[in-house]
Amino acid sequence: MSALRKKFGDDYQVVTTSSSGSGFNLPAPEKKRKRQRFVDKNGRCNVQHGNLGGETSRYLSDLFTTLVDLKWRWNLFIFILTYTVAWLFMASMWWVIAYIRGDLNRPHDDKDTPCVANVYNFPSAFLFFIETEATIGYGYRYITDKCPEGIILFLFQSILGSIVDAFLIGCMFIKMSQPKKRAETLMFSEHAAISMRDGKLTLMFRVGNLRNSHMVSAQIRCKLLKSRQTPEGEFLPLDQLELDVGFSTGADQLFLVSPLTICHVIDTKSPFYELSQRSMQTEQFEIVVILEGIVETTGMTCQARTSYTEDEVLWGHRFFPVISLEEGFFKVDYSQFHATFEVPTPPYSVKEQEEALLMSSPLMAPSLCNSGEKNSSLGCLELLEDTESTAKLPPKVQKMTGRDGMPRKLLRMSSTTSEMTYSLGELPIKLQRISSVPGVSEEKMVAKTTKAGAEPMSKSVAELPPKLQRLAGGGTGGRMDGHLPPKLRKMNSDRFT
Repeated sequence: MSALRKKFGDDYQVVTTSSSGSGFNLPAPEKKRKRQRFVDKNGRCNVQHGNLGGETSRYLSDLFTTLVDLKWRWNLFIFILTYTVAWLFMASMWWVIAYIRGDLNRPHDDKDTPCVANVYNFPSAFLFFIETEATIGYGYRYITDKCPEGIILFLFQSILGSIVDAFLIGCMFIKMSQPKKRAETLMFSEHAAISMRDGKLTLMFRVGNLRNSHMVSAQIRCKLLKSRQTPEGEFLPLDQLELDVGFSTGADQLFLVSPLTICHVIDTKSPFYELSQRSMQTEQFEIVVILEGIVETTGMTCQARTSYTEDEVLWGHRFFPVISLEEGFFKVDYSQFHATFEVPTPPYSVKEQEEALLMSSPLMAPSLCNSGEKNSSLGCLELLEDTESTAKLPPKVQKMTGRDGMPRKLLRMSSTTSEMTYSLGELPIKLQRISSVPGVSEEKMVAKTTKAGAEPMSKSVAELPPKLQRLAGGGTGGRMDGHLPPKLRKMNSDRFT
């Protein structure tokens, strides 16, 4: 514990994975009723198919796969039952041939050659079949050449026995060589954790491999199962959403020789974009983790699965380090594989953090215009109106209005001495000298500014096309007549007010 605090700081505290709290003093949530999982912790899917009707015949069309998918007790039962029935049936066929030929009630000597020597009853016929089927060899009982029906039955027995052996022994071999048991040595952490990593809110869980043999081409995928309702009113139970665990960067391809921490960055594209510590207490979701790879020793594909419900996601936790450097090798301590410790983590969602960042930024226009001061709000509205009206004018008229609108801005910005000093920097040099003299009234300065602004307006009107010059009064700088559009007429009247 002291070594951990020395490495990570005094604010970090090791906790057991059975706790579901976090480092924040929030009221303890009410204990929710345990709900049904879609995928168990051991990877078994809790899905049962019912009301198949006539579709059950599809299982018989792929009988081999159906037998392999059965449980071991049913496989052993079918294996024993099939061999027992086949042996009894073929032994009965040999007994029937002996009965029809009359070999059961007469002695077998040189004068009378039977179909099968020394077969007098059903047990002896059954023993003859076992000796033939198991290729033990003929001794006291053997088939003679005076029985053509026995030869035909012998050929049929050999073919049927080969088919039954290939089917049942092959089924049992595939059943035993399935890599499902290999998944027992692939570990997942009991809990998932949400904390900050590299400055981003991240969902994390841990995977590990207990064997020294590697998983070739190991790949991991995550699915979020959550019920939702579409805007059209359709209810989607257990809707599946993809959780990015590094598909774009290749981080989902694992070199699984030691425990790894899988990370999902919560951003605008993440389904957890609006998830916060408080909302997680009322959310219902399930994270399904799928790990796939090729078993190095057998070359068969193995898949391991697990899931995390909302109760198994710890907010404000981080996994305990399990790898240490020893003399000549790295040691993995699996006793701390599931252990987590608390770390400082904001209890807000990524969406709330981004909104708070935008509201606190002084360079954002919405924050300026949303202030509570009346004068500031009016100034923002007037600025937006001027910008909108000017953007719809011709380029030369925009240039003219951009310079001529300066006095109105100066009137709004002259409320304080510092703002007036900043505004004077935009005036001509002569006006700056006049305004810097003590005793000059604000009204005179505005009048001088209006007069000085009329000169560039005359020059700007002179540069307009002839039609606009006639509408503007011949370029003399006078008031524009009533032939102008409404927006230009309103702007012109405001300019000379």
